[in-house]
Order: sequence, then structure tokens, then C-alpha cells
Amino acid sequence: MSLASIGVPGLIIILVIILILFGPRKLPEIGSAVGKTLAEFKKATNDILEEDDKDKKNELEKSESIK
Repeated sequence: MSLASIGVPGLIIILVIILILFGPRKLPEIGSAVGKTLAEFKKATNDILEEDDKDKKNELEKSESIK
């Protein structure tokens, strides 16, 4: 099941359940924590991709210098 298949009604239900479980005072804290988590995940993913690109460039340069 992908996130795209949830749809708007599903998201509304999830938000209502979160509101009931945690209350309105905790929502900003939860939102902030989720935002920070997603930002860290994005940063880590970009770092991994950049490192992979550097490795590929190094391998290409080595193979060209051998020829």
C-alpha cells in the first residue's frame, strides 16, 4: 500500500485519530518532530547519493587513466 492510495479522506481520518490520541496541545510538537525527521532523512539521502556520485566519478577517472 502506497501513500498515494490513502487519499484525502484517509488523511483526514488519520489526522482526527492523531488529534484524539495526543490532543491539540501536542500537535505542534508532533508536527515539528515529523518535519525535523523528514529533513534529516532528506539530508542523509542526499549525502548518500552525492557520495555514490563521487565514487562513480573516481572509478571513471581511474578507468580512463588506465587506458
